[in-house]
Amino acid sequence: MTEFAAPASATGIEWATLNGALLIIEVAEIVKDITTSFGVTDAVRATVTPVDGPSAGASYQDTLIFPRMLKSQLAPNVGKTVLGRLAQGVAKPSQSPPWLLQEATPADQQTAAAYLAAQAAGRLTADDI
Repeated sequence: MTEFAAPASATGIEWATLNGALLIIEVAEIVKDITTSFGVTDAVRATVTPVDGPSAGASYQDTLIFPRMLKSQLAPNVGKTVLGRLAQGVAKPSQSPPWLLQEATPADQQTAAAYLAAQAAGRLTADDI
């Protein structure tokens, strides 16, 4: 009998659960004119992988990124891989604080490099994260 893969879940990223996490973001493209419940907007399509924190090792494949500050940080990097730590900025009056990426420290870069090496070697364990 042929084995079939189950469909992927259609859940989006809960940014609050990733707050403070080191993220590897593979930026695929900018998607224009998406109709949402808030109106028409653009998004960045990417694969987001948390390297540390409670969701470490999860992979959000082919996901759309809508938060405005994140989009502006990722849009110039189509076709590239971005490394940064998710944080929240300062809220403007009567608005939520924006989600943004803080620049990765040298220690963050070492952590991400070790993570990617372990993943490539097929030996990714909790000790590698």
